[in-house]
Amino acid sequence: MPRNEPTEVTDGWGGERSPKRRKAVRYGVPVAVAGVSAAMIGLVPAFAGSAPDLPKISAQDLIAKVAKSDVQQLSGTVRVTTDLGLPSLPGAGGGAGGFGGAPDDGAQGGDAASAAPQKKLMELASGAHTLRVAADGPEKQRVSVVDKAAEYSLVHNGKDVWAYDSGSNTAVHSSAPGDRSAKQHRAPEGLPKDLKTATPQDLAKQALEAAGDTTSVTVDGTAKVAGRDAYQLLIKPKQAGSTVGSIRVAVDAANGVPLKFTLTPKSGGAAAVDVGFTNVDFAKPAASTFSFTPPKGAKVVNGDKERATAQREHGKDAPSREHLAKEVDGMDVIGKGWTSIATIKGDGPGLPSGKDMEKAKGAGGDVGKFLDSIGDKVNGKFGSGRVFSTRLVNALITDNGTVYVGAVDKQTLINAANAAK
Repeated sequence: MPRNEPTEVTDGWGGERSPKRRKAVRYGVPVAVAGVSAAMIGLVPAFAGSAPDLPKISAQDLIAKVAKSDVQQLSGTVRVTTDLGLPSLPGAGGGAGGFGGAPDDGAQGGDAASAAPQKKLMELASGAHTLRVAADGPEKQRVSVVDKAAEYSLVHNGKDVWAYDSGSNTAVHSSAPGDRSAKQHRAPEGLPKDLKTATPQDLAKQALEAAGDTTSVTVDGTAKVAGRDAYQLLIKPKQAGSTVGSIRVAVDAANGVPLKFTLTPKSGGAAAVDVGFTNVDFAKPAASTFSFTPPKGAKVVNGDKERATAQREHGKDAPSREHLAKEVDGMDVIGKGWTSIATIKGDGPGLPSGKDMEKAKGAGGDVGKFLDSIGDKVNGKFGSGRVFSTRLVNALITDNGTVYVGAVDKQTLINAANAAK
C-alpha cells in the first residue's frame, strides 16, 4: 500500500533567505525558492530502493489523479539537470527587465542585475543545480538555487516579493499585485512565470496537456522517489518527426503530486531534462520559512522604483511583458502535437548567404566559419538557410529571415518550410 507519511527533511530556513512567488495549479503545487548552504543538503538517489508493490492503476486514472491533486503545502529539495547541448552562456539574462520593466532595459546597475530572476533562469538551462523549495498556498512560496557555495533566493510572502543574490550581496524588493481577487492566477510582477518550469509538477502539467491522439500514455511500473511510493507514467510521441523519445513522470501514489520528470531525446544518451525531488515533506512549512530580512551590509534595491524609472526612460517604445507575450501568442504554428513548428515570417535579409560569405573578407570570414561551426547549410523550395540544432530543439533560419523552430528533426523543419512556400 502507498506510504502516506511525509518524508522527514531538515528545513534550515530562517533569517536571511529570499523569495519567489507562484500560484497553485490544478496539476501541482506552487513552488518558490529558498536558499541553503550546499553543505547542509544531503542528496539521496532519486530512485533509491526497490520498486514498491502498489495496486494496479490505468493511465487514465493516474492522469486523473494528477489532475485532481491540490497539494499546496510542501518543502523539500529538487535536483535539476539539463543537457540540451547548448553552449555555455555566462552572464546571460541579467537585466532590469527581471523586475517588471522593459526586458534588459539596463536601468539597474550590475549588482541589481545579478539578482534579476531572468539571469538565474538562463543558468538553469544547462548543467546540474540544486533547489530548495517551499510553498504554503498561493500567498507564500520560496525557492533557492544553491550552487558553488553561493545561493540565489526568491521569496514571496503576501504583498512582498524579495530576490536575493548572495554573490553580490544584493536584495531587490518588489510589491506583488495589490488586487488579489482580480489577479488571483497571476504571478507577481517582476517574477518570470517560466521559473516554474524548474519543478517536476509544472513540467508534468505541460506534458499531460500535450497528450492527445498524437501521444501514447501508459503506466510503466513503480518506483521509490525521495522515499515515497510512486507510479511511473510513460509518455511517448507517436509522430516520427519529433525529437522527443520519451517522458517519464513519477507520480506520488498517495497524493498524485509529480515527484520526478525525465525527458529523454529520441537520439538517446543522457536525459535532456531531469528534474526531481530528492526529499520532500507535505506538511505545512514553518511561517519563518517565508520571512526575509536583507543581511547586514546588503545592497537593497527598490524594484518598483527601478521599474517605474525604466518605463519613464524608455517611454511608450519600451515593450512590456504583456506586449511580448501577445506577440509570442500571435506567431504562426504549423502542424500539431509533438511536431508543431512555430514560425516567424521574415521580411528582409536574415543570416549572411553563401554569396555574402564569398565576398566577405577579414571579420566576415570569421563570421562564416562561426556560422558553419554551429549551423548546417540547407536548401529547398523555400530557398536557402541554416539549421541550428540542440539535442531537443532545432531551428531553421532562412536567408530572408524567416524562422522555423520546434522539437522536431531537421528534415521536418525543411519540409515545413517547403510547404509554406
